[in-house]
Amino acid sequence: MKILVCITHVPDTTSKIAFTNGDTELDKAGLQFVIGPYDDYALARAVEIKEQLGGTVTALNVGPKDTEPTIRKALAIGADDAIRIDAEPTDAYFVAQQIAEVAKAENYDLIMMGRESSDYNGGQVHGMVGEMLGVPSLSPVMKLDIEDGVAKMAREIEGGKEYLEASLPLVLGCQEPIADWKIPNMRGIMSARKKPLKVVTPSNDEKLTTPESYELPAPRTEVKLIDADNTAELVDLLKNEAKVI
Repeated sequence: MKILVCITHVPDTTSKIAFTNGDTELDKAGLQFVIGPYDDYALARAVEIKEQLGGTVTALNVGPKDTEPTIRKALAIGADDAIRIDAEPTDAYFVAQQIAEVAKAENYDLIMMGRESSDYNGGQVHGMVGEMLGVPSLSPVMKLDIEDGVAKMAREIEGGKEYLEASLPLVLGCQEPIADWKIPNMRGIMSARKKPLKVVTPSNDEKLTTPESYELPAPRTEVKLIDADNTAELVDLLKNEAKVI
């Protein structure tokens, strides 16, 4: 079993976000970066499948050199080797192109990633990679087992769950509870230093989007407390101030 897990390098969800250069770039000063939370689930399940069926897990990231500590964490969790495509991940189409070019050359049985990144939340890359490779793409996959070259999956749909089977190769966007997060132990951290991390140039520099500006969400407003017996005032505020009814 040859598995590729695509990981993102994103700010920790507890980080305080700010922008710079006229609100056109993320201010990375002082930020703690982590593997995207959904990607963590994909990586954990990939490592479990490798332990069950044998094979290899390769971690891949599209990003500059400062993403390498995040990639090394993926190696510490259980990936056997890693690839960094040396480019800024400016948009989903560009990232998907880079992943697809690597995948075409290596013939992976399974390509896994999070259902979406936790910074842009686009949820587009897995579908684009599947289209570029001409293989099925499914998301959000919350349960995955491999039996005799067939993937048996469950995914969320509106109003319930859908159970699917499909032959490999596949591209999957994953989410909890497909696996439990794995925390690197000391042995994994030490071995990660010696595992190969290959840096490759991007297949092209075509970028279809350019951010004009970013802005933070509006700050939270104060809460108005209404006496439980004063429903008339509550209805008036909902209708005339909040304008939700």
